[in-house]
Amino acid sequence: MADRAITVAAWESLFRAQVTVMRALAAEFPSEVLSLNEYDVLFNISRAPGRRLRLKELNRSVLITQPSVSRLVDRLTARGLIAKSHDPEDGRGTIVALTTEGFDLFRRVAITHMQTINRHVGHALDDEELRNLTELCDRLRRSVAPAAARE
Repeated sequence: MADRAITVAAWESLFRAQVTVMRALAAEFPSEVLSLNEYDVLFNISRAPGRRLRLKELNRSVLITQPSVSRLVDRLTARGLIAKSHDPEDGRGTIVALTTEGFDLFRRVAITHMQTINRHVGHALDDEELRNLTELCDRLRRSVAPAAARE
């Protein structure tokens, strides 16, 4: 097990970097089109097979609470960006899917957002450092995920 002081220092550094980068990305995000939370929902659905995802799975993936996700999904549905349907495998569940309009809008915003990410993150680290950062973050997330799933 790692030294506690080193662990806390690493966490503080990771947290401060995440906050700083997120603030920069939020400041340059095309929010007149989508909010960051709306983008996050569309992003997660876009990565799912067939661009369809159970609402329960979406709730596990996004950075906002379940009631907020439900309201946001309703707003995106009203705008025609996603469609909701009953889960045929579980009548209590809901499937959310990107519409063609939703996917087109997501792609347009994603291009701009990726340029901003590249400017703030890609210029600070080289390819090898970015691969290492990805591996370390994935390992950290996987180590915490089992404990979070039990809660």
